[in-house]
Amino acid sequence: MNTIKCPNCGKVFSIDESTYDSLLKSVRNDEFNKEISHREEEYKKDKETSLELLRNKLEQESSNLIHDKELEINKLKDELDNKDKLLKNELESTYKDTINKKNLYIKELESKLELNNKENELNINKAISLKDNEISKLKTELETSKNVYLENEKNIKESYEDKLKDKDEQISYYRDLKAKDSTKMIGEDLERHCSDQYNIILRPVFKNAYFDKDNDIKTGSKGDFIFRDYDSDGNEFVSIMFEMKNQNDTTATKHKNEDFFKELDKDRQEKNCEYAVLVSMLETDSDLYNSGIVDVSYKYPKMYVIRPQFFIPIITLIRNISLNSLNYKKELELMKEQNIDITHFEENIEEFKTNFSRNYNLASTKFTKAIEEIDKTISNLQKVKEDLLSSSRNLRLANDKADDLTIKKLTKNNPTMKEMFDNLHKDNNQTH
Repeated sequence: MNTIKCPNCGKVFSIDESTYDSLLKSVRNDEFNKEISHREEEYKKDKETSLELLRNKLEQESSNLIHDKELEINKLKDELDNKDKLLKNELESTYKDTINKKNLYIKELESKLELNNKENELNINKAISLKDNEISKLKTELETSKNVYLENEKNIKESYEDKLKDKDEQISYYRDLKAKDSTKMIGEDLERHCSDQYNIILRPVFKNAYFDKDNDIKTGSKGDFIFRDYDSDGNEFVSIMFEMKNQNDTTATKHKNEDFFKELDKDRQEKNCEYAVLVSMLETDSDLYNSGIVDVSYKYPKMYVIRPQFFIPIITLIRNISLNSLNYKKELELMKEQNIDITHFEENIEEFKTNFSRNYNLASTKFTKAIEEIDKTISNLQKVKEDLLSSSRNLRLANDKADDLTIKKLTKNNPTMKEMFDNLHKDNNQTH
């Protein structure tokens, strides 16, 4: 049994074990709860007091820290301001020095530039002056050339007009000649016409040439005329036997040009002539013989058949070819003596002769067309003149080709000849 004394009245109570335990638990619980509550309150108060103290402390420390930081920041600002001022002063000083140096350099460059500009201006003015002088000189030369060209053009035009006039007169002459009745008279007129043409046109030009009737009948036959020409040393370089043949349209027996080839070739050989030319008005309807200068060398060597209007051109053509070949022949003889191969050189000469003859044949075609047109109608005279102009141009081209023939062109495809001519010229220069 357990006893419990009342704290108020002091009375003692007896209680059994279970009741005692129950009561004790109850008392303990109440006390414990009160103690807990009390302690909780104290803890809260202590906690609030501690928190307040801590908060105050923290605020104080924070305030002190902020103050310190502010002092430190202000100190750093002062230091930065000082450094900034020093750097700024240093930069300003450096910048001023750099600016001064740049200004001096710029002034120096401006001075040099000004000098260069003056020099360039002087050079430009000098160049302009030279160019102006050159331009003035060229203008003067151009004007002079233009005047010379215009004068040459005028002379050429007058020359062609004179030639056209001569051709018109020849055409009229041949028309009148064709209308004559007597075969003998026509033949005599053809010979006289050719002789007159030579005396008027060629005799004043070819000072060393011989042209006259063939009066030598020792061999039993003769031609009509013989033409020979000589160089300045008196060496003959061309010879032509001429035969003139014509017949009246009313003649009963009509001859052909071929009927006279054999006799003409015989006369050529007997009189030691290089070329033979038949001046013929036979076979008036033949397209072959009306085409111009006809080469019949396939039958007899170096023989041609022409109409009377080609009498002067054939002499000029053959003479120019022979004259141009004269120096080449001399050089060829020299080269042959030196045992040099001249095959290509001779081929070039022959090719030139062939091409020249072809050009001349083209020119002669125009003359033939002119004669045919005149026979058809007088109203086509203008076309005839145009053909004659075209023919004159071809004749000029042919003559230019003859004048333009040079050793350089003939030796173009023959290295051996070119080398030998170069050596020959060098030897001649060294000799001089």
